[in-house]
Amino acid sequence: MSSQSSQHGSTTPGINVGVVGATGVVGETFLLLLASRAFPVGELRLFASDASKGLKKKFEGREIEIRVLEEGCFDGLDIVFFSSGDDISAEWAPKAAKAGAIAIDNSGAFRMHHDISLAVPEVNGHLLPKLKRGERPGSAAQIIANPNCSTIQLVVALKPLADRYGLEFVRVSSYQSVSGAGKNGIEELLTQTKIAVEGEEPAKGKTFPKVIAFDSIPQIGSFTTDGSANDGFCSEEIKIMKETRKILELPDLKVSAFTVRVPTLNSHAETVWVTLKKPVSNRDEVESTLSSGEGIEVFKFAEGMDYPTQSFASGQDPVYVGRVHKDPNDANTWMMWVVSDNLRKGAALNGIQIAEKLYGL
Repeated sequence: MSSQSSQHGSTTPGINVGVVGATGVVGETFLLLLASRAFPVGELRLFASDASKGLKKKFEGREIEIRVLEEGCFDGLDIVFFSSGDDISAEWAPKAAKAGAIAIDNSGAFRMHHDISLAVPEVNGHLLPKLKRGERPGSAAQIIANPNCSTIQLVVALKPLADRYGLEFVRVSSYQSVSGAGKNGIEELLTQTKIAVEGEEPAKGKTFPKVIAFDSIPQIGSFTTDGSANDGFCSEEIKIMKETRKILELPDLKVSAFTVRVPTLNSHAETVWVTLKKPVSNRDEVESTLSSGEGIEVFKFAEGMDYPTQSFASGQDPVYVGRVHKDPNDANTWMMWVVSDNLRKGAALNGIQIAEKLYGL
């Protein structure tokens, strides 16, 4: 393995890394962040579909050729980041672990498996194994699930409140950008917007259930229609509700979610109503508690009537919180606005932070 300088200034043996789905928007964000965070990459292998085989990606002055997944392709790797679909991850992440690598999977294939960690380092990083620098995972190899993008920013904001006051009920409504649907989602919005601006009526595309240009769609994923308690919820909402309980280690927490796709290019926003178990006397205390959380930046009321937006958060790493105020109908319920880049903290950054936590970087 080659030696690389880490972001903390010390020299460590290189960590051999694979990225599955390297040509997608999340895969490209992985490469950007691995370089900008000076992650100590030794060998780097990039994987994508047959259509991308042989293409090259630049990384820190090197040109890396895109490979396809095949038997033995993970041999010698330490970490494999998966940013592919559920089916690909379900088949290949176990093979990466069997080859002695830790698979950090961004799909939904393993998130709710009881024996697989669903990790947000600022929230439940204590569940992650610890590896010595330069140590191959070997027998410690496993799959670690990266949560849903909207869940990640929500639990980062909830963690300090849960620790100090306890949580009784969380209600969240999301406003999710088209980048959450990948490159096809971005292209669909741009194409439909151009058609609409030119005075024509855009046709429904293949990515979203309705035209997304100049409109909002209150559906992300498929609907549940089985008459169960989740009847009428779409799959994105169920992910948020279930994953939040698992990550916060609060299996009985009441969580209700409503998700909306909006015609913004990047970053997800959420309005959140949090009912606390302990009373809080004033906004300053809530804002200070939020500010104490790792990875959070708060737009405080006393510093001006300002708040984060989706375009502001795009390209940034923190989870931003603003518009903190009390619900006038319930003294223990506080309302807040939560915004974060879904490609960074909502996907690639969280995966890299998991890897950094594993190795103590």
